[in-house]
Amino acid sequence: MFSNEGRQKERTGKYGTPRVEYLQELVTEFQQTVSEEAKEQIVAHLANFGYDPLNYEYLRQLHVLDLFLDCLTEPNEKLVEFGVGGISNCCPDPANAAAIVSSGGIPLLVSCLSSAVENTVLSTITSLYYLCTPSTSKEILDPLVVEAIRGFANSDANCRSRNVARAFIEKFVDGREAASQSLQRELAWHAFASVMTPTVQRELLSGHDERLDLGRR
Repeated sequence: MFSNEGRQKERTGKYGTPRVEYLQELVTEFQQTVSEEAKEQIVAHLANFGYDPLNYEYLRQLHVLDLFLDCLTEPNEKLVEFGVGGISNCCPDPANAAAIVSSGGIPLLVSCLSSAVENTVLSTITSLYYLCTPSTSKEILDPLVVEAIRGFANSDANCRSRNVARAFIEKFVDGREAASQSLQRELAWHAFASVMTPTVQRELLSGHDERLDLGRR
C-alpha cells in the first residue's frame, strides 16, 4: 500500500530514522562497500522504495535514479536486474521519467533488451513503455528496438514479458500504424473531395447508397 506522511511517522517511531536519512544511509553504504553481495541487497532494497510515490522526491534528491542507471553498466547481472527493476518502479512518475531520460537512460535500457535474465527484460520493456512519449519516441521506436520487443511479443518463453511486449507493440507500433493509415485515408478523402461538386460531397457524407451519375453533375 502507498504511504502518507502520518503513516510514515508511525512506522519511524519517536526515535526512528526518518525515511530520507535512511535512504541516504543506504546510498552511502552502497558507495563505500566493496562487497558485491552487499551492493545487490542495497540496490534491491532501494528498488522496493520505488513502489511508493511518497518516496519519489527523496529518490531524486539523493540521486538514486542515477545509481540505478549506473547499475545497468555493471557486469554483475544481479545489479543490472535490481537496477532496472528500480527504474521500472519509478518511471511511471513524470518527474522521475524526465530525470531518467535526461540522464541518458534510454540507451542504457535498450542495451538491457539483450539480457538473458527474464526479470531484467520484463523491467526493461515496462520502463520503455512508460518512457515512450512524443519527445522520446524517435529513440525508443527505433526499428531495431521495435524488432527486439516484437520478438518478445511473439515468444512463448515468458508469459509476463510477452504480455508487456504485446502491450508495447499494440500501443506504440500497431496504434501508430493504424493512425497513419487513418491519416492517409483522411488525406485521400480531402484530395478526392476537392474535385467533387458540393452536391456529390453532401450525398457521400450523408451515407446515401444510390448510384451517382457523376457525368451528369
